[in-house]
Amino acid sequence: MAFKKLAIGNDHVAVDMKNEIMAYLQEKGYEVINVGTDSPERFNYPVSGYKVARMVADGEVDGGILICGTGVGISLSANKVQGIRCVTCSEPYSARLSRQHNNTNIVAFGARVIGIETAKDIVDAWLGAEYEGGRHQVRIDMIAEIEQTQHLAAAEE
Repeated sequence: MAFKKLAIGNDHVAVDMKNEIMAYLQEKGYEVINVGTDSPERFNYPVSGYKVARMVADGEVDGGILICGTGVGISLSANKVQGIRCVTCSEPYSARLSRQHNNTNIVAFGARVIGIETAKDIVDAWLGAEYEGGRHQVRIDMIAEIEQTQHLAAAEE
């Protein structure tokens, strides 16, 4: 699936990087919806991690980009939403393979970990890759089954 419409979210640490990535993507013709903070005031990353994940899971956007200090916390938040496969990357190789093998629908990275050019390389690698399906689908189905099991167990409580 080609990405055309993306949601982007961030915390207070990543405002500048988020703005640069948004402009970079818009110059390339992507529609980007900002659901993160634009303020340097403390902002809890689970808020924007959840918003982006919900938009992806609900089909409002094709994919998402998340940025916090390390990319880890915000990706953990996103991965709590059923159907989300968010990967945290510090280099483009993992971003590309995450799309090809894991069909990730959100990519995350850290504004305190990488520079803007590496962030652009990660975004380009992730957006430019396509899910290969085939043997990889078995694992995606296994992940979905784990999610479904957890969802059902929670509903029974």
